Amino acid sequence: MTMEINNILFAFMLTLFAGLSTGVGSALAFYTKQTNEKFLSAALGFSAGVMIYVSMIEIFPKARESLSAVVGDKAGFLYTTIAFFVGMGIIALIDKLVPNYENPHEARDVNDMKATMEIKKECDGQVQGNGELMRMGLFSALAIGIHNFP
Repeated sequence: MTMEINNILFAFMLTLFAGLSTGVGSALAFYTKQTNEKFLSAALGFSAGVMIYVSMIEIFPKARESLSAVVGDKAGFLYTTIAFFVGMGIIALIDKLVPNYENPHEARDVNDMKATMEIKKECDGQVQGNGELMRMGLFSALAIGIHNFP
């Protein structure tokens, strides 16, 4: 019984630590006066590497195991590998098809980010329409919901 409680407590503490780390990391952005491009590049590269690592080490074996139970070991591994790379291709295709001026993830340099912040400061005093805000909220909820699918 105490071992089970210890496991639950350990899992809770890890989750709490991860959540607090996210909060501390995002709070740092509000206290920096100057953007260090090298640090930003390294941090984004590291986070992309972590996501790829999680995909390959945790998600990939679970998907392979599930498919192997249905179609066999060889075919399960093959289908999982194909699905992984097809997913990468779809993301690359979407990135190419979205026009640059509508893609908020295509900042060319620090000046692009500064320009975005200046526009945000100008728009802070303006009130947006309720329909636009509702649409944005629904899409955000949908994205979060899809992200949390097992």
